[in-house]
Amino acid sequence: MINKNEIIVDNFAGGGGASTGIEMALGRSVDIAINHDPDAIDMHRLNHPDTKHYCESVWDVDPVEACAGRPVGLAWFSPDCKHFSKAKGNRPVDKNIRGLAWVAVRWAALVKPRMLMLENVEEFLTWGPVVEVSPGKFKPCPARKGETFEAFIKALSTGLDVNHPAWEEIKTALGDSFPYEQLVKGLGYNIEWNVLRACDYGAPTIRKRFFLVARNDSEEIQWPMPTHGEQGSGLLPYKTAADIIDWSIPVKSIFGRKRPLAKNTMKRIAKGLEKFVFNAEKAFVVPDQCSIPFITEHANASSQRNMPIDEPLRTICASVKGGHFALVTSHIIKMRGTNIGHGTNEPVHTISAGGFHIGEVRAFLIQYYGTSTGHELDRPLGTVTTKDRFGLVTIKGEQYQIVDIGMRMLEPHELFAAQSFPDDYLIAHDSSGKKLSKQKQVARCGNAVPPLVAKALVEANLNMNLVAEQVAA
Repeated sequence: MINKNEIIVDNFAGGGGASTGIEMALGRSVDIAINHDPDAIDMHRLNHPDTKHYCESVWDVDPVEACAGRPVGLAWFSPDCKHFSKAKGNRPVDKNIRGLAWVAVRWAALVKPRMLMLENVEEFLTWGPVVEVSPGKFKPCPARKGETFEAFIKALSTGLDVNHPAWEEIKTALGDSFPYEQLVKGLGYNIEWNVLRACDYGAPTIRKRFFLVARNDSEEIQWPMPTHGEQGSGLLPYKTAADIIDWSIPVKSIFGRKRPLAKNTMKRIAKGLEKFVFNAEKAFVVPDQCSIPFITEHANASSQRNMPIDEPLRTICASVKGGHFALVTSHIIKMRGTNIGHGTNEPVHTISAGGFHIGEVRAFLIQYYGTSTGHELDRPLGTVTTKDRFGLVTIKGEQYQIVDIGMRMLEPHELFAAQSFPDDYLIAHDSSGKKLSKQKQVARCGNAVPPLVAKALVEANLNMNLVAEQVAA
């Protein structure tokens, strides 16, 4: 547990993902949150009013002054990861941002937190020096991968040799007045690291990240056991996209738009339908209790009609005998690279800072009785890429006719839910009551640590005594 006189510090606090997870685990707010972004600090302050906030660079905050003599029980660090991520590709990196993790060494040397936790992308393990490829443009040196990471670990633990090539970068980051003799000797932390997936701890996203835990209190480092898993694993079932989708939000038809969807987007939709609806062993069907607002007819472009999905489609299929029945399937579309998306009954893929790359596609269907014209089963793509508006698909042994396809991007509150933020987390307005744009909301979400992962990691390492007491009782 965190002792009564100890404080908790969240560096790179962002909108509050790690802070929220820490609070879930320990039942108390973090004491200090630091971030240079005013919008991020404002959202953090709104949701964590008992925390002292520093809206400035982590390098401008003096750890000794901020802690004011109070011992630090836990210091959390989530330095900017975009200049390590494989998503960066071959684009140049910013060597200064790439070196932000040295701030953890600064705190460790100056105020000696009892525990450090650091989160980043898996590629953090390859942290090494960069080479200048053009004036002001840098790329990681492939021959020296992991060299700086090794120095980082040795500085925090057993000591860094005075001849190690990382010293130039370290001194550039930490400045002239830093007590470098401490790093030569070693800061004495016991260190372990691991890669954790958010979905294994109850978050409805597959987000996978590197986590490092360092302790100087002689206690063993603990890693949380997964609580969720695949069917048959004996664990709770994974949370999925279906758990966070707001089914009351209508989707807009992909046909007849004033501004047609991009060709590549249409291809993604077509391939997604083919994989997750037409050829799926078990297509995901929108739950019966969910309200699907309308269905759009495109058989007659000059007289388009919208109808509730839960009413008989008398007009659109007047020749059908034997009754009417409505069904809606759903899958997730991903606007990144060659990835077409995934099933709605799977965890959401990793959400980036941009955020607007994950959407939902719904296919609206009616039961098919063979009295009207449809497409052959080997022509599913025609429903999207040609003027034809109808396709035939078999679901649960019954044939259905697609009468429309809709798509929308996931809303900020759905994305925050996918990251496992609480339902009551305030994201839509700032502290003055001004409504935030979707872009500003999502910017706080994509970079966030999923709270449930932070909760699991902190509980494993700081709730041990509490757990032991509960077991004993």
